[in-house]
Amino acid sequence: MNGSSIMPDFESVRDAAKRLNGIANRTPVFTSRTLNEKLDAEVYFKCENFQRGGAFKFRGAYNAIAQLGDEKRRAGVVTYSSGNHAQAVALTGRLLGVTTLIIMPANAPVAKLTATRGYGAEVVLYDPAGQSREALAEEIQRERGMTLIPPYDHPNIVAGQGTAALELMEEVPELDMVLAPCGGGGLLSGTAIVSKALQSRCRVVGVEPELADDATRSFRTGTLQRVHNPQTVADGLRTPSLGAVTFPLIRKYVDEMVTVSEDEIVRAMQFLWARMKVVVEPSGAVALAALLGEGQLAHARRVGLILSGGNVDISAASALFDPEEASPVEP
Repeated sequence: MNGSSIMPDFESVRDAAKRLNGIANRTPVFTSRTLNEKLDAEVYFKCENFQRGGAFKFRGAYNAIAQLGDEKRRAGVVTYSSGNHAQAVALTGRLLGVTTLIIMPANAPVAKLTATRGYGAEVVLYDPAGQSREALAEEIQRERGMTLIPPYDHPNIVAGQGTAALELMEEVPELDMVLAPCGGGGLLSGTAIVSKALQSRCRVVGVEPELADDATRSFRTGTLQRVHNPQTVADGLRTPSLGAVTFPLIRKYVDEMVTVSEDEIVRAMQFLWARMKVVVEPSGAVALAALLGEGQLAHARRVGLILSGGNVDISAASALFDPEEASPVEP
């Protein structure tokens, strides 16, 4: 297990919220009349695409790095990420005066790579088909004495990510269901911890791409499953497996895991862009994709949904869209 051996709980999420107060954005909650009429439900979107760094990842990165002692801060931190956690660590490092080194895949989205470097981080590229990012991180730790801040499998990361759901549930009472995307499980774990503490009857659903369904298989079998370099459009969810922190939390607190197809992800993303005027990345659209999918989820009257991020290559995303679905409709 990375970091502390103490598993995160609701109190650690509340502590993280205090630490992030005035630092992280309290992101807005949006609704869509079009969607509500379509689903005969009330859907509340927690828009983490408006978070600092463009994604929820800033919450966890800041919460973890801010708790390091002076000696560890001076030595700097290292992490690995396809983009959003990379940007979050780099931005946090700039805010706190901590040197950051980020290991990123050579095929990372250009927008995420550029932003990470723009925040002042040193970037080391690797080939995800033939190299292990974890091994590279361990090597750099040994050589430079840096502290590893992993993208999801750390108690302080999970606690920080849980503050998004904490804000949502403080603003929107009595939800029947909350949906969150799942890659390594940090956001989903934090969401589930908060949901069961504040709105215990609320059903917690994690969503993955069909091409990266390791967490769903792990949840259903009770045995940790893996996936190697899945080629899903949702690049932020290409993690190989859940972790030693997130797997037991998801098994304990999450009610259901579902998967969505690549086409469903793109259609959900296009709805958000064209009809709600909200720019999200593919990973940020998977929760809506599950809600729009036929027959996957039982009817719920009040639904919370976390849009996890908006760091996307605009031209690449636009090329995926169906022009016939782009007509403007009142949100």
